[in-house]
Amino acid sequence: MSRRRNYSRITRGLRFHLTFSYALFFSVLLIGIAWLFRERLASSLDDQVHAVLDQEWAAMKGYLRIERDGPHWYYDEHDPDESFIVERLRRVYLLADSKGKMIQASTDYQNLGIDSTADIKAALARALAGYQRDASKETFWTVRRDTRGAPYLIRAGIVFDEGHHAPFYVAIGTPLTNNFNIMREFTLACVGVILAALPLGLFFGWFTAGRALEPVLAVAQTAQRISGSNLSLRIPTRKANDELDYLILTFNRMIERLEASFQQMKQFTADVSHELRTPITGIRGQLEVALFTAKTTDHYKEAIINALQDIDRLSQLVRALLMLSQAESGQLALQKGRLDLSGVVRNSVEQFQVLAEAEGVHLSAEVPPACSADLDRVQIERMLTNLLSNAIKFTPQGGSVRVTLNTTAEGVELAVDDTGRGIAKEYLPHIFDRFYRVPGAGSAPGPDQGLGLGLSFVSWIVKAHHGSIDVESTPGRGTRFTIHLPVDREQPNPVEPPVPIMNEL
Repeated sequence: MSRRRNYSRITRGLRFHLTFSYALFFSVLLIGIAWLFRERLASSLDDQVHAVLDQEWAAMKGYLRIERDGPHWYYDEHDPDESFIVERLRRVYLLADSKGKMIQASTDYQNLGIDSTADIKAALARALAGYQRDASKETFWTVRRDTRGAPYLIRAGIVFDEGHHAPFYVAIGTPLTNNFNIMREFTLACVGVILAALPLGLFFGWFTAGRALEPVLAVAQTAQRISGSNLSLRIPTRKANDELDYLILTFNRMIERLEASFQQMKQFTADVSHELRTPITGIRGQLEVALFTAKTTDHYKEAIINALQDIDRLSQLVRALLMLSQAESGQLALQKGRLDLSGVVRNSVEQFQVLAEAEGVHLSAEVPPACSADLDRVQIERMLTNLLSNAIKFTPQGGSVRVTLNTTAEGVELAVDDTGRGIAKEYLPHIFDRFYRVPGAGSAPGPDQGLGLGLSFVSWIVKAHHGSIDVESTPGRGTRFTIHLPVDREQPNPVEPPVPIMNEL
């Protein structure tokens, strides 16, 4: 129950984080869009009001004439349209001479504050300096506020009298209140939309996050039911071919590997128990017999010898297990050096000649005169010893075992062939497992049966050298182990025909 609460608490926390992230992104997106539209609207309104003032400036220059007796507005007073235009032009209007003295000014302009004499002279000077040929093209734009705080856009410039002799400073303006109202209403509308959309976004994010996390919670609940005694349970996929299905498939594969590891551990424990029980039982039996039945020194001596044989077998098993455990855990490091693999193969074959002759097996080898490689001599010799001993052990009298060594483009290829009993196809995937013995293929009972660890060592040695091993076998016809090892090509290997090594029976 507490684990369910933990899962629920974790899910709620993740759901909250997802919802918060979604809401934050949604808010930033809405604010960004609103800001972009607001800037676009402000720019459009600004361009529009500037265009209006440009048009009114052109109209003002058409109606206003500055003569010797002063300024005059020429228009048809009986025409309502022209009268309206002129009145609008003179609503925010200022006219000053070249000395900065005000000639005419509207009431609205006076509320904005009359330009100082110094400002007017400075504007006239800049205009005349900037445009010697046509100073009337110089334009000054400012935003000013009246006594009530209402904003106005002012366009100022220079006009000349009828004789084009004296410059005059003219300024006209238009109120920006409408634009400011539009911008304020747009801002309020955006804020209202964002505030109204945010709760909807939070609800949608919470709902979407919950729906998205439902499969995750189902996976977690299913994984909770998986234990060491129930590793066969698998999480069904959603058939959506999405990231979650990929996660489920990955999790199922991990469970498969764990199940295989647990099975291997159980089998290993059972095999070790069995292997240890046999010599311990033998030792106990020998000592009990000696204790209760032995009457002479020879009887005690025989019991001690038999017990020592079982102890030696037990010691070999413990040493082999320890070494294999160190190898698989990475504690047993390879001691690589430049090695003549051909010489190692020849020496190993010569050492097994006596055993092969005793078993009535024909042992031979075909190796090149030299084959240099960076290998661990001790481990390579152990690998050859295990392969040759197995091949001779499971080859009947009159059979043959052959070792071949060849160089390839990728490295070297070492093969051990025998004409022995062979291994059925269904047993091949397990022959490198610890303590595994092919059913029905055992050799003589007793000490010669072996520990079932030799091929496990062979597999580790090959993998530690970054090589590969392949097995081909046909029951009743023999088995072939093929090992591929990479070779450092800094020192080229001589390419010469193999030299046969064999024993004559």
